[in-house]
Amino acid sequence: MLHDIDAVILATNASFAEFGFAPITLETYRELYVVPVPKFYERLMGRMPTEAEWLVMDETFHRHYWSSAETAGLAEGALELLRGWQGAGSTQSLLSLAPHDKLVPLVRTHGIDTHFLRVDGRTGPSHTTKAGHLVRHMAAMAAAGVTADRTVLIGDAVDDALAAAHVGARAVLYTGGSHSRGSLESAGVPVVDTLAEAVATAREMAE
Repeated sequence: MLHDIDAVILATNASFAEFGFAPITLETYRELYVVPVPKFYERLMGRMPTEAEWLVMDETFHRHYWSSAETAGLAEGALELLRGWQGAGSTQSLLSLAPHDKLVPLVRTHGIDTHFLRVDGRTGPSHTTKAGHLVRHMAAMAAAGVTADRTVLIGDAVDDALAAAHVGARAVLYTGGSHSRGSLESAGVPVVDTLAEAVATAREMAE
């Protein structure tokens, strides 16, 4: 939803520079990215980072990312799609592996917080997958009548599809984020190139 891929690449390369590794391109990032993130660094480094390296890389990444993300805009058409979905009487929520205390102010800054039934960011360690967070996210919305069998997760990572399957929901993946199309297609769920296509596909799947 946030057009932040440039901030992601900048922050990733800043974390690599801490240990003298060469910068990577967007194409390389999308081909190799995987969650949990230490496995991504393993693909790039040829080995798992040590605990000390990971702590430095993680801190460096987030410091540079959030400095850049504050000025990043929403993806093309995102606001109109949020308004349209809500206007049609459907509910939507936001779950991210970004830290909760950073995510909530960012969502408010863009003026989109009122479009969501619930907004949750990551709490706890940064080297986790989304599945456990999605379990808690769904449980928190159960009282509002949200059920997994009527939920479609729109994401940009294979981990999003895995998390959806974990709770019994469905998923559609968008190529504008962290994975290449080939990587996303390995998840075995619909893959689209625009958010408008993602929303249209999600609507069809939810009916």
